[in-house]
Amino acid sequence: MKIGDALQNVSALGIDTSPFIYFVERHPMYLNLVREIFKSIDTAAFVGYCSTVTLTEVLTQPKRTQNRQLENEYRDLLTHSRNLTLVSIIPEIADTAAELRSRYRLRTPDALQIAAALESRCQAFLTNDADLQRVKELRVLVLDRLEL
Repeated sequence: MKIGDALQNVSALGIDTSPFIYFVERHPMYLNLVREIFKSIDTAAFVGYCSTVTLTEVLTQPKRTQNRQLENEYRDLLTHSRNLTLVSIIPEIADTAAELRSRYRLRTPDALQIAAALESRCQAFLTNDADLQRVKELRVLVLDRLEL
């Protein structure tokens, strides 16, 4: 599916951790696609949301390897990008995540990510985890199934 078609009528997009990793670490298979998505967010074609779970996930490896430059790139992208909001996990999100975990048998990080997107009123959620497509509360877009 073309990315433009997939994002039609989306004004708020929840974003999983993997698109950030592909973008910052310039993954050859996904870079052009995620670059287009982040460009659309930067130009306010739609607003992006991710949870603080993403911050935890992307900083783990750079901290382990003491790669301060990569750590700073991630932190800057997640905390200073235009039209991208980092959503804190508040009790209401945790409660929704528990409901999603019980309904769809999701892992806790996935449930928290999707719950944060729902709390932010996202119409779609971008990931590369096809298993998350069983969630019906919003449109789940899988990078492997998208093209420019």
